Formats: sequence, structure tokens, C-alpha cells
Amino acid sequence: MSRPAVLITGGAKRIGAALTRAFADAGWHVVIHVGHSPQTGAELAATLPSAETVQCDLLDGDVALAMIDQLAERLDDWRMLVNCAAVFQPDTAQAIDPAIFAEAMTVNAETPTRMSQRFLARARARGGRRMIQFLDMKLLNPNPDFFSYTMAKHAFAAGVKMLAMAQDRAEDRVYGLAPGAMLPSFDQAEHEHETSGRMNLLRRLTMPGELADAALWLSEGWLASGETLYIDSGQHLLAQPRDVLYLARQ
Repeated sequence: MSRPAVLITGGAKRIGAALTRAFADAGWHVVIHVGHSPQTGAELAATLPSAETVQCDLLDGDVALAMIDQLAERLDDWRMLVNCAAVFQPDTAQAIDPAIFAEAMTVNAETPTRMSQRFLARARARGGRRMIQFLDMKLLNPNPDFFSYTMAKHAFAAGVKMLAMAQDRAEDRVYGLAPGAMLPSFDQAEHEHETSGRMNLLRRLTMPGELADAALWLSEGWLASGETLYIDSGQHLLAQPRDVLYLARQ
């Protein structure tokens, strides 16, 4: 295979699908990870020049590591891992829901971090290997809604800097990519997103293609390892007391 390879978790839907199409159009072989929608992944892969799907539930970290090992064995130029998949369920600062907390910490922080460590230990690449960890603008503009989700993203963000510091080779780089309100989320209607999506400094809708462009730049650019880019039209610079999903309904 002459194309460099990238694994994108959650790569069949929403922002993940935008990333998948962008990397495929840029000449990459895209490995599309799916959790519970193999048909959706297969249909997307069939439209691309060079793509395949892999399936595993990120709640099972050992299975996810086995998936990394299998890809490392057969991809001879695996340059990138993009950890995009996440769960987003409501709970509050008043009372953590233990099941939601456990799922969020596993899927949004523990498993992708373990996958990152195994990728750096096993993947073969012609040159450096790079990782993009999808974070959230809530890192700098927190609010008490979706409490477990936000805690997990903060834990995941801490791992970005620590993994970057632990690499001996300058070619191996770890980045964070933090979107703001971008697509209708949770139970939001499209018209509600039209309002909430503009709750940023520029009063504009930030599009998934902007994230894809940032990810492609990080695949070849030379931003210092351990840094995080915020793609949110300035939302992280605000102080919003609640998630914009609820602010738009008030």
C-alpha cells in the first residue's frame, strides 16, 4: 500500500465522517472505526478511494488494544491515530450518575489513552507518528452540565501533554483538537442548534470541515507536540453558565 494510513475512531458518523472524507480526499488510506454501526461505516468506505472498517466497543479496552495490535501488524505506514469517538450523556454537578460516569471515563479517556500508548509502541511509519485527541472547548469554558463527560475530557486533555512529554523522538507528536458547538447534540433540534451554534465570539456556525482542515494540518504541520487547537469561533473565550444546548432554550 503506497498511501499513509490513519485510524479514525467514530469515523462513520457526524464529525468523524467529515474527518474520514477529508483524509481520504487528501490521499490517505482511512481505517474507519465503528462501534455499533458497521453498515454505516461500510457504506462510507465504499465511496472513498482507499478505506476499510474495523469494529469494536470502546467500553472494552482490551478488545480495543487487540484492534491496534492487528492493524500494526499489517499496516506498513500507519502514521496517524485520531481519537474522535465519544459518548455524551447528561448528568449534573449535584449528583453524578455512576453508570454515566463510568462509561464516560472509559470511552472518552481511558480506552483512547490506552490505544494511544499501544499505537506509539507498535505502529510502523515512514517517518513520525502523530495522534490527535478530540477534546472540547469546555476545557477553558466549563459549565456544570454534562458533568461526567466534561470530567472525562479534562482527564483526556491531561494525557495529551503527558504523552507528548514522554516521547523520545521529535517526529512523534501528540495533539489536542477542541471543538465547540458544531452539530446538533443530544436531543437538540436543528432550529435550536441554529441558535446555540452561534453562541461564540464571532456569532457564526463553526463547520465540521474546519475541524477536518485543522486535523489535516496537524498531520503534517509542526505545531509543538502537546499543544491543543480550539476550533470554535472563540467560544472557549467566553464564560457560559450552562451548556449552550440549554441556553438556547431559555
